[in-house]
Amino acid sequence: MRFICPLIVVNNIEASRNFYEKVLNQKVQCDFGENVSFEGGFAIHLKSHFSDLIAINKDNIIQKSNNSELYFEEEDLDSFLQKLKGMDSIEYVHEMREQPWGQRVIRFYDPDMHIIEVGEPMESVVKRFLGKGLSIEETVNRTLMPEEFVRQFS
Repeated sequence: MRFICPLIVVNNIEASRNFYEKVLNQKVQCDFGENVSFEGGFAIHLKSHFSDLIAINKDNIIQKSNNSELYFEEEDLDSFLQKLKGMDSIEYVHEMREQPWGQRVIRFYDPDMHIIEVGEPMESVVKRFLGKGLSIEETVNRTLMPEEFVRQFS
């Protein structure tokens, strides 16, 4: 058996497709009308069609459950944060914050209230800490990354 991708249910396929293309720079792999898959390895599916497929009332598909998220990484997190600030329609779970392991992340909702997390890659975190003068050992302890991984960037 092979896992293919997560699929999230959306109310408006065009609005959601536009959000993922414009806000998160995702590229469409296939567009089947009620189902759109992205090169990043996830898909969106129109709520009315999906509810028919699984034979439940569409009102039983709950929005803003806060029980999962789609996670993305962005090399230039500061530029991405500026891009988000220019969009009035973004509802934040939280503004940018630093995780206990040093990674900076931001969480917000997509148009259907699925949580989106965008964080900086751990390579960037390690480079930032080493650039601030932390030793390899201090960086390993702070980021929880293996020493071999950290040494690649020293």
